[in-house]
Amino acid sequence: MAIKERKPIGEVIHYFGGVGVAVIKFKAKVKAGISVHFKGATTDFEQKLSSMQLDHKEIKEASKGKEVGVKVDDRVRVGDEVYEA
Repeated sequence: MAIKERKPIGEVIHYFGGVGVAVIKFKAKVKAGISVHFKGATTDFEQKLSSMQLDHKEIKEASKGKEVGVKVDDRVRVGDEVYEA
């Protein structure tokens, strides 16, 4: 079975290692609770988007072009792409 080419829904633009939070600039509307796949040169893991924040306020949905803070389960790097899992 051929793997369908996936388009990234966002990109990591900053990472706060101390608190394990990535800032993701989304290229599409994304709802909290979906599973995403972080992929980069040394990054490759999936997790659920359980917590998203915009301006330090919890949000249920991020619209296209927004830069949103997301709690991540593992280290990510600037430039890593985010796909819907």
